[in-house]
This record gives sequence, C-alpha cells and structure tokens, in this order.
Amino acid sequence: MNFEVQVENRVLEREMFYKETMILHYKINYPQFYSSSFTQSLNKMNRFYKDKAVAFQQYCEGELFRMAVKEYEYSVSNGFPVRAYEAQVDFTVTYNQDCAVSLYFDEYQFTGGAHGNTVRSSQTWNLQTGCRITLKQLFPYGMNYQAFLIQTIKQQIAEQIQNGENYYFDDYEKLVAETFHAENFYLTPDGLAIYFQQYDIAPYSSGIRVFIIPYTQGNMRQPSCKFKY
Repeated sequence: MNFEVQVENRVLEREMFYKETMILHYKINYPQFYSSSFTQSLNKMNRFYKDKAVAFQQYCEGELFRMAVKEYEYSVSNGFPVRAYEAQVDFTVTYNQDCAVSLYFDEYQFTGGAHGNTVRSSQTWNLQTGCRITLKQLFPYGMNYQAFLIQTIKQQIAEQIQNGENYYFDDYEKLVAETFHAENFYLTPDGLAIYFQQYDIAPYSSGIRVFIIPYTQGNMRQPSCKFKY
C-alpha cells in the first residue's frame, strides 16, 4: 500500500500599526491534512499544527509587536527611518507516502539589522499510529547512528570543498559534531535529510546546509506501511 494524504495550506496574516504606521507584518502558513484513511492520526497532526501556528501568532502580536514599538520609538527619536518588522512561516512537505508524512518549517524574522534570520524545524509522522518517527527508529537497534551520520556529513562536506561547490567555516569538522541535533531531520524520496541552522557550520551566505544520506547507507529503514515504529 502507498497511502498519500492531501494537504491544504492555511494562513494567519496581519499588518499591525502603531501611531498610524505599519510596524509589523506577519504571515503564518501551516498545513492541514486530509484523507479517508488515518483519520485519527491526521486529526492529531492538524491540531498540532494549528496550535503551533496560533502560538506563533500570539508571539507576534505580543512580544514581537512590543519589540517593534520600542524600535519605532527609538528610530523616531533619533531621526532614523522606521523599518517594519517581518515574521513569516512557510512549510514544505518532503515525504508523503508509505504511511508516513515528513515536512519542515522555515521561520523567518526580520527585526532590524542587515538581514533577517531563518530557523528550520521539522517533524516526521507515522500515519498508522499518529506518533512522530524519531531518527533513532530509522536505524538498526543499538547502532551508533549519530557517529555514522556525522562522519558521512563530514565526508560530503570535504567532497564539496574539494569541488569548490560550497563554503564552510574552517573548523567545520568540530562544528558538525557540536551542532548536530537528532531532531533536525526530515525524509525525502531520495534519502534522509540532515540539516544545520544558519551559522552552525557555515557563513550566513551559505544558508541552511542540508545533507542527503541515501536509505541504502547505514542499513536505514525507509518508512513502510509494514513497519511499526
């Protein structure tokens, strides 16, 4: 069986004003899933993502708006141009088959300075149980999967540098080990994706670094409706 669920994009968006000046704009995109199968699991996922979106909306209308007001007052009092704050959340579904759904979110915020900042998060779901699949569950029991992934990523970076394709910090080997987080992954049809946040292992201009490890490596268990995670 190769179940695929339908995905709808929902949006929470608002421009917020202070003293007749727009000082904050936020736009939050979040998914809602639908299928004639896995109804209970999808309802759980939909609540999770709606709650997540509403929580970020409350942050924008509370703390972030107060920060924007302070920035406005400071700029006006010092004769600086007023620059509106921005917050945007986008999601990308990367895997939607074999009783599993995987996706990541990019949360962008601009609060002044030369540029904004983006933070990525991700979730992978077992549609049969409605539970999240962890990175550990994709590998054989007892395997030191973190050591395997860190070494594989270091090899990919070395190859990229040799080919002149990307730029990393000089001490990337140490940084890969220090900033590796087991929750920073998602699935793709081609393999497991491990990502690092901006500045973790490379300059801002290099963006969020992503490494694809084929399922054939490390004896990984690609999601299947036959597996019980």
